Amino acid sequence: MNKAVTGKLGELAAGRYLRENGYEIITANYRCRLGEIDIIAKQNNIYALLRLKRDLKIISTHLPTPLLFQKEKIIAAAKLYIASHNVDLQPRFDVAEVFVEKNQVAKINLITNAFDGEGK
Repeated sequence: MNKAVTGKLGELAAGRYLRENGYEIITANYRCRLGEIDIIAKQNNIYALLRLKRDLKIISTHLPTPLLFQKEKIIAAAKLYIASHNVDLQPRFDVAEVFVEKNQVAKINLITNAFDGEGK
């Protein structure tokens, strides 16, 4: 299975997982000059700004190392989105780890509050 197919399966699986767990998907693949956010979703009074990490070899309980270097861009993109869309809900930065098995079954590990608006 190539990377594009795995990525699309991961996005679909993450979206399905979020909807099944009470999230309303607002937009996907938000990109701006400052960075990108894979999924923006609403749950109760929270705006969840999600980054998907795909092609993982294992499901973990900690933040994936490559994401540590992307936090500033994610936060900058989120601030621009919030300002330009007049979002008045509390933002939260989540990470959805997506592991697609060879049989094309995806496992999702959602890390809520993975980091804050200051990157901590």
